Amino acid sequence: MAHGGGAGRLVLAPMEGLADALLRDILSAVGGIDLCVTEFVRITDQLLPPAAWLRRVPELTQGGCTAAGVPVKVQLLGADPACLADNAARAAELGAPAIDLNFGCPAPTVNRHRGGAVLLAEPELLGRIAAAVRAAVPAAVPVSAKMRLGISDTAPALACAQALAGGGIDELTVHARTKADGYRPPAYWEWIARIREAVAVNVVANGEIWSAADALRCRAETGCADLMLGRGLVTRPGLALAIRAAGAGRPAVTLPWPALRPRVAAYFAGVCQRLAPRHAPGRLKLWLSYLRAGYPEAAELFARLRTETDCARLAAALAPAPQPCAA
Repeated sequence: MAHGGGAGRLVLAPMEGLADALLRDILSAVGGIDLCVTEFVRITDQLLPPAAWLRRVPELTQGGCTAAGVPVKVQLLGADPACLADNAARAAELGAPAIDLNFGCPAPTVNRHRGGAVLLAEPELLGRIAAAVRAAVPAAVPVSAKMRLGISDTAPALACAQALAGGGIDELTVHARTKADGYRPPAYWEWIARIREAVAVNVVANGEIWSAADALRCRAETGCADLMLGRGLVTRPGLALAIRAAGAGRPAVTLPWPALRPRVAAYFAGVCQRLAPRHAPGRLKLWLSYLRAGYPEAAELFARLRTETDCARLAAALAPAPQPCAA
């Protein structure tokens, strides 16, 4: 059994269509995060050229880290051991500080093409993928995997975890729901504890961590020091700082809206530089839709901007209010 020590690491989860490089930069700059994981890079039957990697993972041009210096693990999704191995080696050559394998995505379009959580029906294949990637990547580059508890039930959970560990991965993140569960609460943290007892690699707990209290309870129930934060961190960008404070017995930490609003504006400015004008507003509204649960001000802003499609007017709405002149 592997047991994490100390306060434990906090990891930003890979969230397809949401936690892109821009949002990784913003959230890691807030503080408290030790590691980010990219949105999955889909691997089919080709070795992706360097330009494709740099487009998907721009952090590779800056030492494999966000602007705040947080390392970014590159996640791969696919079902072909040899092709995944070749592409993992390419990513490592380009500077990826670590490689992750996706066996957790529940999206039907992904699963129909034998990617993500659907592969949990094939523990032997998971082991072969892990072994091929581990053999292809330099020993100094960690290889990890992320999995759910199963497809429609938890029957394959232990076999899948053991197959991945047996294939040579260094670490396993467990999203404590099945594919059929989607993102509906609860997360079955007791299964993470069972998996942790069954494998000889470090286990990272993931699922339904929305507050510092959730994080402390998850650590207690799973025995995992390391936690992966997804929608909870997107909703409350100060969550990692709050967890660190709670874990150290310090007073509660909050990130007030006046401190967050400029970061939202900076995010949207970056989105406007990278995306076509017809797509940029949607990315802003997606993040605001999450922030509504943590900030009444974001809820008001989302309601006011919901139908706005002009980037300039959206940027103006995010700008700080003018301060009155001193007498």
